[in-house]
Amino acid sequence: MSYLTKFLSSSLLFSLLFISTKAANFEIRNNCPYTVWAAASPGGGRRLERGQTWNLNVPAGTAMARIWGRTNCNFDGSGQGRCQTGDCTGGLVCRGWGVPPNTLAEYALNQFGNLDFYDISLVDGFNIPIEFSPTSGGGSGKCQALLCTADINGQCPNQLRAPGGCNNPCTVFKTNEYCCTNGQGSCGPTTFSRFFKDRCPTSYSYPQDDPSSTFTCPGGTNYRVVFCPRGSPHFPLEMAGAKSVE
Repeated sequence: MSYLTKFLSSSLLFSLLFISTKAANFEIRNNCPYTVWAAASPGGGRRLERGQTWNLNVPAGTAMARIWGRTNCNFDGSGQGRCQTGDCTGGLVCRGWGVPPNTLAEYALNQFGNLDFYDISLVDGFNIPIEFSPTSGGGSGKCQALLCTADINGQCPNQLRAPGGCNNPCTVFKTNEYCCTNGQGSCGPTTFSRFFKDRCPTSYSYPQDDPSSTFTCPGGTNYRVVFCPRGSPHFPLEMAGAKSVE
Protein backbone atom coordinates (compact mmCIF):
# COMPACT_ATOMS: atom_id res chain seq x y z
CA MET A 1 0.00 0.00 0.00
CA SER A 2 1.44 3.38 -1.04
CA TYR A 3 2.02 6.23 1.41
CA LEU A 4 -0.76 8.23 -0.30
CA THR A 5 -3.19 5.32 -0.05
CA LYS A 6 -2.31 4.84 3.61
CA PHE A 7 -2.78 8.55 4.22
CA LEU A 8 -6.14 8.64 2.45
CA SER A 9 -7.32 5.51 4.25
CA SER A 10 -6.30 6.93 7.63
CA SER A 11 -7.95 10.25 6.82
CA LEU A 12 -11.16 8.53 5.76
CA LEU A 13 -11.21 6.43 8.93
CA PHE A 14 -10.63 9.53 11.06
CA SER A 15 -13.40 11.38 9.21
CA LEU A 16 -15.86 8.53 9.70
CA LEU A 17 -15.06 8.35 13.39
CA PHE A 18 -15.43 12.11 13.71
CA ILE A 19 -18.76 12.13 11.86
CA SER A 20 -20.18 9.30 13.98
CA THR A 21 -19.14 10.83 17.29
CA LYS A 22 -19.87 14.53 16.80
CA ALA A 23 -22.19 16.36 19.18
CA ALA A 24 -25.92 16.19 18.49
CA ASN A 25 -27.92 19.40 18.22
CA PHE A 26 -31.29 19.64 19.97
CA GLU A 27 -33.57 22.46 18.86
CA ILE A 28 -36.01 23.07 21.72
CA ARG A 29 -39.00 25.18 20.73
CA ASN A 30 -41.99 26.54 22.64
CA ASN A 31 -45.21 26.69 20.60
CA CYS A 32 -47.44 26.94 23.67
CA PRO A 33 -49.58 30.06 24.20
CA TYR A 34 -47.87 30.48 27.58
CA THR A 35 -44.31 30.67 28.87
CA VAL A 36 -42.43 27.40 29.26
CA TRP A 37 -39.21 27.17 31.23
CA ALA A 38 -37.35 24.50 29.27
CA ALA A 39 -35.09 22.18 31.23
CA ALA A 40 -32.42 19.72 30.15
CA SER A 41 -30.16 17.23 31.90
CA PRO A 42 -27.47 17.75 30.81
CA GLY A 43 -27.89 21.34 29.62
CA GLY A 44 -29.49 23.44 32.37
CA GLY A 45 -32.56 25.52 31.66
CA ARG A 46 -33.97 28.52 29.85
CA ARG A 47 -37.14 30.59 29.74
CA LEU A 48 -38.95 30.31 26.40
CA GLU A 49 -41.78 32.59 25.36
CA ARG A 50 -44.11 31.47 22.59
CA GLY A 51 -42.14 30.96 19.38
CA GLN A 52 -38.70 31.07 21.00
CA THR A 53 -36.10 28.34 20.58
CA TRP A 54 -33.07 27.09 22.49
CA ASN A 55 -30.32 25.19 20.65
CA LEU A 56 -28.47 22.69 22.78
CA ASN A 57 -25.36 20.77 21.69
CA VAL A 58 -24.93 17.46 23.51
CA PRO A 59 -21.67 15.45 23.39
CA ALA A 60 -21.59 12.06 21.70
CA GLY A 61 -21.99 9.16 24.12
CA THR A 62 -24.28 11.07 26.50
CA ALA A 63 -26.75 8.68 28.20
CA MET A 64 -29.67 8.86 30.64
CA ALA A 65 -30.45 12.35 29.33
CA ARG A 66 -33.78 14.14 29.25
CA ILE A 67 -35.51 17.36 28.20
CA TRP A 68 -38.75 18.64 29.69
CA GLY A 69 -40.83 21.77 30.19
CA ARG A 70 -41.67 23.55 33.42
CA THR A 71 -44.80 25.64 33.96
CA ASN A 72 -45.96 28.41 36.28
CA CYS A 73 -42.47 29.31 37.48
CA ASN A 74 -41.34 32.22 39.61
CA PHE A 75 -37.62 33.04 39.76
CA ASP A 76 -35.84 35.93 41.43
CA GLY A 77 -32.99 37.97 40.01
CA SER A 78 -30.45 35.30 41.00
CA GLY A 79 -32.38 32.56 39.19
CA GLN A 80 -33.77 30.93 42.34
CA GLY A 81 -37.43 30.00 42.66
CA ARG A 82 -40.00 27.29 42.08
CA CYS A 83 -42.20 25.85 39.33
CA GLN A 84 -45.63 24.29 39.65
CA THR A 85 -44.62 21.37 37.38
CA GLY A 86 -41.20 20.00 36.45
CA ASP A 87 -39.32 21.94 39.15
CA CYS A 88 -35.64 21.04 39.45
CA THR A 89 -33.63 21.96 42.55
CA GLY A 90 -35.44 25.29 42.78
CA GLY A 91 -33.38 26.97 40.07
CA LEU A 92 -33.78 28.34 36.56
CA VAL A 93 -30.67 26.35 35.54
CA CYS A 94 -31.39 22.70 36.32
CA ARG A 95 -28.74 20.54 37.96
CA GLY A 96 -30.89 17.47 38.33
CA TRP A 97 -34.12 15.89 37.15
CA GLY A 98 -37.54 17.48 37.44
CA VAL A 99 -40.29 16.81 39.96
CA PRO A 100 -43.34 14.99 38.52
CA PRO A 101 -45.61 15.48 36.78
CA ASN A 102 -43.59 16.31 33.67
CA THR A 103 -43.63 14.99 30.10
CA LEU A 104 -40.13 13.74 29.21
CA ALA A 105 -38.10 13.56 26.01
CA GLU A 106 -35.43 10.98 26.91
CA TYR A 107 -32.36 9.95 24.93
CA ALA A 108 -28.98 8.22 24.91
CA LEU A 109 -26.52 9.02 22.10
CA ASN A 110 -24.13 6.72 20.22
CA GLN A 111 -24.95 3.56 22.12
CA PHE A 112 -25.01 -0.05 20.82
CA GLY A 113 -24.19 -0.16 17.12
CA ASN A 114 -23.60 3.61 17.23
CA LEU A 115 -27.35 4.14 17.50
CA ASP A 116 -29.18 6.90 19.36
CA PHE A 117 -32.03 5.65 21.57
CA TYR A 118 -34.88 8.09 22.23
CA ASP A 119 -38.45 8.16 23.52
CA ILE A 120 -41.25 10.20 25.02
CA SER A 121 -41.94 9.04 28.55
CA LEU A 122 -45.04 9.50 30.70
CA VAL A 123 -43.52 7.49 33.55
CA ASP A 124 -43.16 10.79 35.42
CA GLY A 125 -46.65 11.86 34.36
CA PHE A 126 -47.71 14.59 31.93
CA ASN A 127 -47.74 18.38 32.01
CA ILE A 128 -47.18 19.66 28.44
CA PRO A 129 -47.89 18.10 25.02
CA ILE A 130 -44.64 17.38 23.20
CA GLU A 131 -43.01 16.37 19.93
CA PHE A 132 -39.61 14.64 19.79
CA SER A 133 -38.35 14.13 16.25
CA PRO A 134 -35.16 13.67 14.24
CA THR A 135 -34.25 16.57 11.95
CA SER A 136 -31.53 14.64 10.11
CA GLY A 137 -30.59 11.04 9.52
CA GLY A 138 -34.05 9.53 9.55
CA GLY A 139 -37.76 10.04 9.25
CA SER A 140 -39.13 6.51 8.91
CA GLY A 141 -39.08 3.11 10.58
CA LYS A 142 -37.59 3.27 14.06
CA CYS A 143 -36.21 6.76 13.35
CA GLN A 144 -39.37 8.83 13.25
CA ALA A 145 -41.24 11.74 14.77
CA LEU A 146 -42.84 10.98 18.15
CA LEU A 147 -45.90 12.87 19.38
CA CYS A 148 -47.87 13.04 22.60
CA THR A 149 -50.52 15.71 22.08
CA ALA A 150 -53.67 14.32 23.73
CA ASP A 151 -55.64 16.29 26.31
CA ILE A 152 -54.26 14.20 29.16
CA ASN A 153 -54.53 17.02 31.70
CA GLY A 154 -58.20 17.56 30.89
CA GLN A 155 -59.05 13.84 30.91
CA CYS A 156 -56.80 12.82 33.82
CA PRO A 157 -58.36 10.29 36.25
CA ASN A 158 -59.28 11.90 39.57
CA GLN A 159 -56.74 9.81 41.52
CA LEU A 160 -53.90 11.10 39.34
CA ARG A 161 -54.81 14.78 39.09
CA ALA A 162 -52.16 17.28 40.16
CA PRO A 163 -51.89 21.07 39.94
CA GLY A 164 -50.85 21.82 36.35
CA GLY A 165 -50.59 18.20 35.23
CA CYS A 166 -51.47 14.51 35.51
CA ASN A 167 -49.39 12.16 37.67
CA ASN A 168 -48.29 8.69 36.67
CA PRO A 169 -49.71 6.10 39.13
CA CYS A 170 -46.20 5.21 40.36
CA THR A 171 -45.84 8.75 41.74
CA VAL A 172 -49.15 8.43 43.60
CA PHE A 173 -49.24 4.81 44.81
CA LYS A 174 -45.52 3.88 44.90
CA THR A 175 -46.15 0.13 44.55
CA ASN A 176 -44.47 -2.48 42.36
CA GLU A 177 -47.69 -2.83 40.35
CA TYR A 178 -47.09 0.65 38.96
CA CYS A 179 -43.35 1.25 39.56
CA CYS A 180 -41.87 -2.17 38.59
CA THR A 181 -39.43 -1.90 41.52
CA ASN A 182 -39.03 -5.69 41.80
CA GLY A 183 -37.24 -5.96 38.47
CA GLN A 184 -37.85 -7.06 34.91
CA GLY A 185 -41.10 -8.93 34.39
CA SER A 186 -42.52 -8.00 37.80
CA CYS A 187 -45.20 -5.69 36.42
CA GLY A 188 -47.37 -5.14 33.38
CA PRO A 189 -49.99 -2.83 31.90
CA THR A 190 -52.66 -1.51 34.26
CA THR A 191 -55.87 0.43 33.83
CA PHE A 192 -53.96 3.63 34.58
CA SER A 193 -51.09 2.87 32.18
CA ARG A 194 -53.63 2.11 29.45
CA PHE A 195 -55.15 5.56 30.00
CA PHE A 196 -51.80 7.07 28.93
CA LYS A 197 -51.06 4.47 26.21
CA ASP A 198 -54.43 4.87 24.52
CA ARG A 199 -53.80 8.60 24.14
CA CYS A 200 -50.08 8.50 23.30
CA PRO A 201 -49.43 5.06 21.74
CA THR A 202 -45.70 5.58 21.09
CA SER A 203 -44.92 6.90 24.59
CA TYR A 204 -43.80 5.02 27.69
CA SER A 205 -46.84 4.46 29.91
CA TYR A 206 -45.10 2.44 32.65
CA PRO A 207 -41.42 1.59 33.34
CA GLN A 208 -41.30 -1.69 31.35
CA ASP A 209 -43.27 -0.48 28.34
CA ASP A 210 -40.19 -0.88 26.09
CA PRO A 211 -41.27 -2.76 22.91
CA SER A 212 -43.61 -0.05 21.57
CA SER A 213 -41.91 2.96 23.11
CA THR A 214 -38.16 2.91 22.34
CA PHE A 215 -36.92 4.28 19.01
CA THR A 216 -33.50 4.52 17.38
CA CYS A 217 -31.71 6.76 14.88
CA PRO A 218 -28.16 6.61 13.49
CA GLY A 219 -25.51 8.25 15.64
CA GLY A 220 -24.94 11.83 14.56
CA THR A 221 -28.65 12.59 14.08
CA ASN A 222 -29.95 15.99 15.21
CA TYR A 223 -33.30 16.40 16.95
CA ARG A 224 -36.18 18.78 17.64
CA VAL A 225 -38.24 18.96 20.83
CA VAL A 226 -41.42 21.04 20.53
CA PHE A 227 -43.71 21.99 23.40
CA CYS A 228 -47.35 22.19 22.22
CA PRO A 229 -46.75 21.01 18.64
CA ARG A 230 -49.44 21.58 16.02
CA GLY A 231 -52.59 19.66 16.89
CA SER A 232 -52.19 20.04 20.66
CA PRO A 233 -55.29 20.85 22.71
CA HIS A 234 -55.73 24.34 24.20
CA PHE A 235 -54.75 24.45 27.86
CA PRO A 236 -56.11 26.78 30.54
CA LEU A 237 -54.80 30.31 30.10
CA GLU A 238 -53.87 30.58 33.77
CA MET A 239 -50.63 28.87 32.72
CA ALA A 240 -49.80 32.07 30.89
CA GLY A 241 -50.15 34.09 34.05
CA ALA A 242 -46.94 32.94 35.72
CA LYS A 243 -44.58 35.79 36.58
CA SER A 244 -40.82 35.64 36.61
CA VAL A 245 -37.99 38.00 37.38
CA GLU A 246 -34.69 36.90 35.85
